[in-house]
Amino acid sequence: MPMKKQIENFLNWYRDLYGRELYIADEKGMSIDGDGEKMEALKTFHLQIKDCQKCPLGKTRTNFVFGVGNPNAAIMFIGEAPGYHEDQQGEPFVGRGGQLLNKLLAGVGLRREDVYIANILKCRPPNNRDPLPEEVVQCIPYLHRQIEMIQPRVLVALGRIAAQNLLQTKESLGNMRRRVWAYQDKPLIVTYHPAYILRNMNMLDAGVEDMKFVLEQFNQTQ
Repeated sequence: MPMKKQIENFLNWYRDLYGRELYIADEKGMSIDGDGEKMEALKTFHLQIKDCQKCPLGKTRTNFVFGVGNPNAAIMFIGEAPGYHEDQQGEPFVGRGGQLLNKLLAGVGLRREDVYIANILKCRPPNNRDPLPEEVVQCIPYLHRQIEMIQPRVLVALGRIAAQNLLQTKESLGNMRRRVWAYQDKPLIVTYHPAYILRNMNMLDAGVEDMKFVLEQFNQTQ
């Protein structure tokens, strides 16, 4: 069976099987209506930086990928950089990996609209290569400002590259999982990138367990 069809079948299976029945957490404090002033502030910040040319990626991007979600999100997910679909649409995690992320969120009683999603880099690196250190240095202050404006209670790094760049470490993803780190004075949890799970379907259960761990840590911050 072609890989594309396998992925489509998996996403349908996961939705139908686990959409309601997987561990559903108490949603108190999770679904927060967006604050108008904060949303306007984020929009203004987006307009201020969307034409950034601080690194060469500004010349090769299709769209500047700012971030998306609830401006009052209690949980903020951070990836490494936009991919092809994100570059085309100007929104993070909109490809198959984004679809899986949505399903993982649903599995613990959350919607995409409840959280905030962003990347360390706002522009796609050519051929989806890893971010270069000089690109991270130029772009990460934008992420810091987003964190400052949104004030999430928990941060989640999606994938090894994002986690290593945020934590300035060479630790393996396996060693970083199931632990609570600190970033920008906030608890940070590391989990697999959804695209990695799609390439290694045997890691799905681990991804589900990680999402439960995120929710457990969030509940401890209330």
